[in-house]
Parts: sequence; structure tokens; C-alpha cells
Amino acid sequence: MKSRPRTAASTPLVQPQPRFQHTIARAAVVEGFGFWSSRDVRVEFRPAQPNTGVVFVRGDLNPAVRIPAAVERRIETPRRTALVHGAGRVEMVEHILASLAGLQIDNCEVWVNESEMPGCDGSSLAFVEALEAAGIVRQQAIRATLVVRETVRLGNEESWILANPPEQPGLALQFRIEYPHCPSIGRQTYKLAITPNSFRKQLASCRTFLTRQEAEWLRSQKLASRATTKEALVFDADGPVDNELRFDDECVRHKMLDLVGDLALAGCDIVGQVAAHCSGHRLNAELVRVLLAEGEKLQPWLRCA
Repeated sequence: MKSRPRTAASTPLVQPQPRFQHTIARAAVVEGFGFWSSRDVRVEFRPAQPNTGVVFVRGDLNPAVRIPAAVERRIETPRRTALVHGAGRVEMVEHILASLAGLQIDNCEVWVNESEMPGCDGSSLAFVEALEAAGIVRQQAIRATLVVRETVRLGNEESWILANPPEQPGLALQFRIEYPHCPSIGRQTYKLAITPNSFRKQLASCRTFLTRQEAEWLRSQKLASRATTKEALVFDADGPVDNELRFDDECVRHKMLDLVGDLALAGCDIVGQVAAHCSGHRLNAELVRVLLAEGEKLQPWLRCA
């Protein structure tokens, strides 16, 4: 992986607007099965005290294991984000993390009885609906903020991610994907300033996708045996198989949804502009690590995660 030189911001930094932390008013439950493992799983979101952050709790283990949603807990796993702490492991957490971050729910315990989170319809929609139904309440504590102060670029010409200082308060994302081997997906680009409203309307319902060849390979490996073309978008040369798109550019929007979830591993609000080209979970997480390290040099008190 290559990192290009970082460039200090040449214009005054946009100052973030402090905001209060939030949690949910009452517990919320989502049930389903893991796409990879095909095992049933129950997720219970519970309110948490200020400055708790997001913590997964493996309640099925004895004793229960708490796994903070922090980039330091991330382990490399193909095609998904996984976290580990001691004997506890959770995976496919990116859609839950995106839901919480997108709605600005900062403190939450996520109790689960399996390692893999439910795939639901391949998007974050079920989680968003459950969390909003539970109610979101303000807490008397200020959310930590990490402002991008200089340009950071990671990756290579085929796959890269870039963070620039902000031009306006908040997080602005741009994502581009290219699937030359699958013209029905092709090249897609999407830009969005992330707010609870924009996340809910533009990203939350966008689903996981893969090509028919990828789906056939997974089945040959005895993976994803319960998932069908109704739970995930499977593309052949003509488009999605036995399914319909929710947006013409749903694929790139889903990649942006994943990015929101991976950036949440910072444990604080990131203020800046992030652009990604064919980036995946590994590069997304590496950007979080670099931004946290740079932020702590300039703000020694900053310990987001």
C-alpha cells in the first residue's frame, strides 16, 4: 500500500459545530440470519451512558464479552468488517455501525447471540427503522470531533482513499466504483454530505451486491447457503437477478454506506472530505488509523475510540 505525501491545509480550517451525544430511549431488537454463516442471530440495541461509545456484547458467551467498536479491535476478514476482543468476535458489523453513525447515535450497547450480524435485506434499513422506533435522546455530553487538517492519500492507482480538510462543517463523502467485467454495474460515482436525514433517505436502504460469478463461488465454498437474490443484489449481464434496484446507482451508494460504517471505528465525528475509488474495508480502516494518529499529534487529549 502506498501513501502519497500529505499536504498541510492552505486555507483556514472550518471549525466544527459542537454537538451533544445521543443514545436510544429504549431497547430495540432486530432478528435475522448471517449471510456468511447462515445462522440465526438476535440483535438487541440497548441505551448506554454518555462516553460509552458503541460496544458489541456477546451475551451468548460465559462470561459475556464486550467488544468496543474501535479500529484497534478490527481484524482482517474478507469482504466484511470484523472486531475481536479476547474470546469474543463479531463480524459483518459495518451495516450496524453505519446505522448508528448515520443517525448520530453515539452510545449504544449491541447485545448479540452469534458472531455474525444479520444480513436482513442487505442494507441498513431494518436497523435504522428499529433504532428510530426506539427513539433517539440527547445526552449531556459533547461528542468528540476529529478535524482533517492535512491531505492524506492511501492506496494505489487501482484502489485508493483520500481525506482532505473540510470546506464546510461535517463529513462529505465521494465514492466511485468501476466494474468493467460487469457492465450492468459499470462505473458509478456518488457524492453526499452525511447528516441523519441524508443517510436515512439516500444510503440506508442500499443493498449489498455481487456478481453472479461471485455468488456461484460462495455457494461452491458452502457459504451464504441461505441468502437468495431477494436478500442481496446479484448481477448478471442484464442487471440484478430476480430483483429491482432502489436507485440507479444503488451499488456505489452501498459502498458509501459501508464507508460510513468503517469510519465509525474512529469513535468520534470526522469532519472533512473523504473521496474513495474502488476502496474496501481494509483501506477504509487504514484511513481511520492514520487520521487518529495525526489527530493525536495535534490534539494530545484526543482519544476518540
